[in-house]
Amino acid sequence: MQPEWREFLLREGATIEGDSVVHFGDPARELAHAAQGDALLDLSTLAPVRVSGSEAGVFLGGQLTQDVRELDAAHHRIGAYCTAQGRMLVILRLFRRNSDYYALLPYSLRDATIERLRRYVMRAKVQIAPTDALVSVGIAGPGAPVLVERVLAPAPAATGDCTTRDDVSVLRLSGEVPRFIAIGPPARMQSLWSDWRRHAHPVGAGIWDWYDIRAGLPTVLPQTTEAFVPQMANLDLVGGISLTKGCYPGQEIVARMHYLGRLKQRMYRAHVVDARAPQPGDSIHAPLMREQSAGTVVMAHASPGGGYEMLAVIQIAAVETEADALRLHDASGPSLAVLPLPYAFPAPSQPTRDPHAR
Repeated sequence: MQPEWREFLLREGATIEGDSVVHFGDPARELAHAAQGDALLDLSTLAPVRVSGSEAGVFLGGQLTQDVRELDAAHHRIGAYCTAQGRMLVILRLFRRNSDYYALLPYSLRDATIERLRRYVMRAKVQIAPTDALVSVGIAGPGAPVLVERVLAPAPAATGDCTTRDDVSVLRLSGEVPRFIAIGPPARMQSLWSDWRRHAHPVGAGIWDWYDIRAGLPTVLPQTTEAFVPQMANLDLVGGISLTKGCYPGQEIVARMHYLGRLKQRMYRAHVVDARAPQPGDSIHAPLMREQSAGTVVMAHASPGGGYEMLAVIQIAAVETEADALRLHDASGPSLAVLPLPYAFPAPSQPTRDPHAR
């Protein structure tokens, strides 16, 4: 966490563990407020990485599932960085700031991602570096658009829109309620925080995960890196995969999954009660799979109504035939209830020919 920003948050009453704001004094009240009102969050758990140079766009296009050619300063996009086997190393959110590209990704995977990307720069005119001088803040709730408009007009109007003004970039995200990420220098973000705090309630950073769970937006964390092919985590359903761009690591696997229709797992939203807090990487079980795991927790957070909500990649057959029998941790663990996502799964289709196949 940026030192100047950490000191500011401590003065604001934050309880900080490591590089994450755990709460502002009353976690239960903060979660209840986030479910009903406007919330303000420190997002130091997300790290902006700058990719600059005259060949930055071409380089990123050859590494990520997203078509970077379509990215301009007015939009942001989600995408993944995969292994050659098509397994996701990290999910990131791309945006433009001035003439540079930025990738917003979990801080816990920042250094490993930078190191791996740098291996493939070769002689390309590209520089990849962390940006510790920038701070990320989230604001969410019914009144969030008005609050953003007050200080950063015009506010991004639609999901996927992005704007940069007065050295602050603002991204609008999907969700049940309007959500924005604002990224800028610490001094500017302190001013914005102080203005927004008069109308929005500061809450722990983990509540951003709860917003993502409700929106069906996946993440990859150290516990789940290389665990999922992008379609397993529904990245194709949230605009994170381009099937018309050029090659990138894992592209053949991702394309084959799409055109041959062999997807056996999808990411579902679920709820569990009477359980210890689920963690990324925890297993899910079903009678259909016998002793084998039927799924894996992607992310989880306490629910305002009690228990925990989560996103989990689960065998489609297990959900379709025995959803009432899904269990967390082991075959006799707490029961899961599958909840709706804000988007629909596509109907099963017949295999089609990959137009890029040789």
